[in-house]
Amino acid sequence: MCVALFIFLSFIFFLELFHCHLTGVLDDCFCDIESIDVFNNFKIYPRIQKLTERDYFRYYRVNLNRPCPFWPDDSHCSIKDCQVEPCPESKIPVGIKSGNYNKYSQVANDITDIADCEQAQDLGAINSTLSNYTKEAFEDWARHDDAQDHFCELDDETSPDANYVDLLLNPERYTGYKGPSAWRVWNSIYEENCFKPRSVYRPLNPMVPPRGKECLCLEKRVFYRLISGLHSSINIHLCAEYLLDEGWGKSLWGPNVQEFRQRFDPAETKGEGTRRLKNLYFLYLIELRALSKVAPYFERAFVNLYTGDHQEDRTTKELLLQFFNDTKAFPMHFDEKSMFAGQKMEAKTLKEEFRLHFKNISRIMDCVGCSKCRLWGKLQTQGLGTALKILFSEKEIKNLPEHSPSKGFQLTRQEIVALLNGFGRLSTSIHQLHNFRALLKEKR
Repeated sequence: MCVALFIFLSFIFFLELFHCHLTGVLDDCFCDIESIDVFNNFKIYPRIQKLTERDYFRYYRVNLNRPCPFWPDDSHCSIKDCQVEPCPESKIPVGIKSGNYNKYSQVANDITDIADCEQAQDLGAINSTLSNYTKEAFEDWARHDDAQDHFCELDDETSPDANYVDLLLNPERYTGYKGPSAWRVWNSIYEENCFKPRSVYRPLNPMVPPRGKECLCLEKRVFYRLISGLHSSINIHLCAEYLLDEGWGKSLWGPNVQEFRQRFDPAETKGEGTRRLKNLYFLYLIELRALSKVAPYFERAFVNLYTGDHQEDRTTKELLLQFFNDTKAFPMHFDEKSMFAGQKMEAKTLKEEFRLHFKNISRIMDCVGCSKCRLWGKLQTQGLGTALKILFSEKEIKNLPEHSPSKGFQLTRQEIVALLNGFGRLSTSIHQLHNFRALLKEKR
C-alpha cells in the first residue's frame, strides 16, 4: 500500500513539474515555449509532414557501412528492428538518380532520355546545348562545394556502399538498441566533443561523478544546448514510437509514458529533465531561423526540386515556398548575430573550434551499432550541420545571383533532404510533447 501511494505521489509530482517548469521564456533568446507550441503544432507540423512525404524528400542516400573511426567496430545490432531496408534502384525517381547537383528542372527537362542523362552526369544532368558560361558556372559550383568547410562529415554518394533509403518505410522508433554500445556513443559526444557545463548531470555513465560549476560563453552554451536538444528529440521519438507488443506477424508501436518519465522526470534525472526539454525548444528555434534565412536560395525561379515528374516537382516547390513563408512569419526568431561578435581573431578561432567539434560529432554517428539508429542519427546530425552552415553564410546568401548558381553558397540534395527531415523530426518531437501531456493527464 505504501509503495503504491509513493508511486502515485511521484507521478503527480512529475506531472506538476512538467506543467510548471516547461513554460516561460527560454534562456539565450527572447521566445517563450507557449508561442513555439502553438506555432509548431497548428502551423508548422502539418506543413512539414506533407512536405517530407514528397518524393524529393523521402529518399535519402547514405552509407551505413562506413567504419567507426574512433574504436573497433564490434557492436552491430542483431535485433531485427535495427535493420534498414534499402530502396531498390527501380523505385528511385529518375531525376534523383541522375546526379547529386541536379535540382534545376528547367535545365534537366531538356534532356529527353536516360542515355543523354547518363552522358551528362558530370554536370548533374545539364543539357549539352547550354552556353559555355553556364556550364562553367555549374562546374565552379561543384568545385566550390567540394572545397567547402562543412560542419558535417559528408558521405560520398558515389561510393558503392551508399544506398538510397526510403525514410517513410524506415521510420525512427525504439529498436531495443541500448547498453554499453549506445552509452559509449553519447558519452563520447558529451565528454570529449561537446562544450559541456560540468555541473550538468550525465545519466548515461553513472561512473562519471558530477564536477564543479563552469561558466561558458554564449557560443559554447549554444553548442551544448544544440547537442542536448538533439539528444532530447531523439529520446522523445523513441518514447513515442516504443515497441509495446510483439504479436504474431505484427508489432504494436506506441507511446510509453514510463519510458518518457525515466528520461525526463526531474526526480529520475536529478533535475535535468526540464532543462533537456528546453534545449529541444532552443534547437528548434535555431533550425527554424536557418530555414527562414535560406528561403531566398529556393525562391529563385530557376531552382526546383527535380525528380523527373513535372507535376510532382511543381507541387513540391509550392509546398516548400508555403512552408518558408510560415517560417519567416514567426515573430521571435533567434538572433544569430550575437554569436562570434567579439574580437575578430578570437571570434574566428572560436567559430572554427565550433565547426570542428560538430564535424567530429557527425563522424561519431558512424560508430552507432544499430543501423536504423545510425541512419536517423546521421540524417539529423547532417540536418543540424546544414542549418549551422546556413546561419554562418549570411553574406553569401544575400549575394545570391537571381538567374544562375552561386560560387559562394550551395546546398547539395543530400543537405536539403537532411535539413528538412531533420527539422521535421524536431517538429514531431514538440508535437509529441503535447501528446505526452495529454497521456499524463489521463493517467492522473
